[in-house]
Amino acid sequence: MEHDKKSFVLAEKETDHTFTKSLRPETKTIQIAAIGDLLIHDRVYNTAKTEAGYNFLPMFENVQKYLKEPAITIANQETITGGTDIGLSSYPRFNSPFELAANLQEIGVDLVTMANNHTLDRGEIAINNSIQYYEKIGMEYTGSFKNKNDQERIRVIETEEQISVAFLSYTYGTNGIAVPEGKDYLVNLIDRNQIKKDIEIAQKKADVTVVSYHFGEEYERYPNQTQKQLAQFAADLGVDVVIGHHPHVLQPMEWVEGENGDRTLVAYSLGNFLSGQDKLYRRIGGIFQFAVEKEIHQGKETIQVHSPSFLPTFVDYDLEDGRMTNFSIMPLSEVTDKQLPDSDEHFIEIDNHMKQWLPELEIIKK
Repeated sequence: MEHDKKSFVLAEKETDHTFTKSLRPETKTIQIAAIGDLLIHDRVYNTAKTEAGYNFLPMFENVQKYLKEPAITIANQETITGGTDIGLSSYPRFNSPFELAANLQEIGVDLVTMANNHTLDRGEIAINNSIQYYEKIGMEYTGSFKNKNDQERIRVIETEEQISVAFLSYTYGTNGIAVPEGKDYLVNLIDRNQIKKDIEIAQKKADVTVVSYHFGEEYERYPNQTQKQLAQFAADLGVDVVIGHHPHVLQPMEWVEGENGDRTLVAYSLGNFLSGQDKLYRRIGGIFQFAVEKEIHQGKETIQVHSPSFLPTFVDYDLEDGRMTNFSIMPLSEVTDKQLPDSDEHFIEIDNHMKQWLPELEIIKK
């Protein structure tokens, strides 16, 4: 009988342990990264030209590890990748080679946003060429679509940690180029009714919703009233993160409180990540990163966005006979005074600029 009693006590303890374990919350966390404008001028793609085609990988060599490590990395493809068959082109109507998309995927980019003021630069053929290539290589895209059904498919990326993230993308306009009649799917314009509808669908399909806006004034280092209002609009709808593009320079980040009391993480502009522009602040961009945490407790899921960080980057290049060439993206903290006079002071200034409304933002110094 003593033996039976001991067995009973052990079984009881095991049951209590199992019950206690089931009450403990299960926590999963992923990192998401985003980069700013990929604005591929002719001087940039000419640098990438090889005998076999185009290779942009050397330009990303110094920063690619920061793009590969996160569970999801997204990029703003400012210039359509319509391929060489229709002819490459630069400002004011851009078209970039397919190899750029393949290289982005190779360095860790999982999704590109396509809604911007240059989406219609080379017409429907460039959009279709670009989308066909993205589909060929398995690169996800949003903001520009091949048809209405494609537009209605909300892009959701499911991570290995079972955290799902929806991505939406919209632009203020298309540089005066009219959207072809009956083909509104070619580019998502900023339309509050449509955005609200898309967000509501996205929130049913994913744990987290990220909205990319192409908005603001070019070269202005602070968001304007329209940007503030659109960020608030997204926050009131419960969007988790807003990522902005178009100004081509960095703008400060902040938390925006929605009408439901939740906070939305807002990056108003991530500047240029890679471009052929030569003014100082247009050469400084960065890699924005944040954590998404899912806690599961007694069948209830709680999502939290936290720990925002930012790695400032700098586009270095050489001048040969007055021409810009040999482009390379570098962590700003590694730039020397030879590449950028008073580089340390510039890093400090960017540090202060980016976190003036978000003191907890970690500015990464390699």
